[in-house]
Amino acid sequence: MKKIGFLSFGHWSNHPAYKTRTASDTLLQSIDLAVAAEEIGLDGAYFRVHHFAAQLASPFPLLSAIGAKTSKIEIGTGVIDMRYENPLYMVEDAGAADLISGGRLQLGISRGSPEQVINGWRYFDYKPAEGETDADMGRNKALLFLEKLNGVGFARPNPSPMFPNPPGLLRLEPYSKGLRERIWWGAATNATAIWAAENEMHLQSSTLKLDESGKPFHIQQAEQIRLYKEAWKKAGHPREPRVSVSRSIFAITTDQDRNYFGQETDKVDTIGFIEHDKRAIFGRSYAGEPEKLIRELAQDEAIQEADTLLLTIPNTLGVDYNIHLLSSILKHVASGLGWR
Repeated sequence: MKKIGFLSFGHWSNHPAYKTRTASDTLLQSIDLAVAAEEIGLDGAYFRVHHFAAQLASPFPLLSAIGAKTSKIEIGTGVIDMRYENPLYMVEDAGAADLISGGRLQLGISRGSPEQVINGWRYFDYKPAEGETDADMGRNKALLFLEKLNGVGFARPNPSPMFPNPPGLLRLEPYSKGLRERIWWGAATNATAIWAAENEMHLQSSTLKLDESGKPFHIQQAEQIRLYKEAWKKAGHPREPRVSVSRSIFAITTDQDRNYFGQETDKVDTIGFIEHDKRAIFGRSYAGEPEKLIRELAQDEAIQEADTLLLTIPNTLGVDYNIHLLSSILKHVASGLGWR
């Protein structure tokens, strides 16, 4: 068995072919999509977070709204760029959203990906400390976020408060018990996957990673996951880790599917540079009739290593068509691979 969710980039544009012409369209359709995904039996609704772009940027209002309108589906991010975050305020936002959802948040965080603007976090009034890189800043903010999620008091109370205080140091509120155990780290390298395990975070690995061996993408990603699991075991954490991988998978069952994805049937891994000096490998997409998908996906080693699969979706095509795509995977592909 494998948990299956969707991952939406949350695009919008005033394009005649798009169902999401505005930010409002994307936000409201994201809620409707999560509700419908729960109804068809999907396990997770996850959303990308990007700043300075016509995409979803502030996740907690959206996650809270979805939490209020659903009852079972996991609700998450993939990922929040910690370079832009105030970790303490984020603890409060995340705690509130988790309580609204009844404890279903699965928050993916990371140091972030290449941006729409140069050093965008500086516009949010953040900068690395002396001797620190922006990546260091993101990871240090993540560690502070994790620490404060534990609900241990740290702030000295006012001796003459407006309202009575409990005894001792004060913690951030609202506190949501168990949320600390549902934080994921998005890792693009083997080293950061090991770091995530050492710091007791679940692992999110996407459709790209830095090319560290020249091997096919799914093999490099599977090796990354195995290193993560070994590091988790070595750290002696008392609970089991979770691992998600993202894939673009489209089952062609209608003429409309073929029109959209018929040219994707023979895709291969590609090489590029996500930053000027960092060679990355981008995993192939999968498209074809269900029988073809079952044969090809059975050879994907990273999917076999993961307990959770996030299906990237073309959110601009609207709720109904995306539910059709997700239903096709559940009905025609998942059972053939033992995922259901």
